[in-house]
Amino acid sequence: MFLDRQFIGTAPVTAEGVKPGTHQLNVSAEGFEGVARTIDVEPGPRDLAIRFREVRLNATIAVVHKHRVGSCTGELVATPQGLRYNTDDKDDRFTAALGDLESFVVDYQDKNLKIKIRKGKQYNFTDPDGNADRLFVFQRDVDKVRQRLSKGDSPASN
Repeated sequence: MFLDRQFIGTAPVTAEGVKPGTHQLNVSAEGFEGVARTIDVEPGPRDLAIRFREVRLNATIAVVHKHRVGSCTGELVATPQGLRYNTDDKDDRFTAALGDLESFVVDYQDKNLKIKIRKGKQYNFTDPDGNADRLFVFQRDVDKVRQRLSKGDSPASN
């Protein structure tokens, strides 16, 4: 825990001699996003409880789903509750919990995002403009949340 960029200890901690006024508090814990907060200190003792951020994700990317013959367009939508493929092709739509993604990898050479759903189909998605960077950013953001959820972090309720 840091107060005005000075390490004051690990929680629970008592900070002695903090002068009244506005201070910057920074708190971190493994597996959680750090919390930075401006606090106003008044004379006398004060208890302060910090709640770490819940896992949040609201990512959408336009994609082309490559079929063996032909393709369809749509969007991948990711939240902590799961991954959804929205498309007009009703046979290709899917929803899967993030924990049910057996494989979720970007192949830069092929410029695609390969998704294999546990006990389900495999999908190969490309960016409509052939941009592997957008696929990578989407995959990276979703994977970060998948890792946090697998460690027991709680998904945000809203």
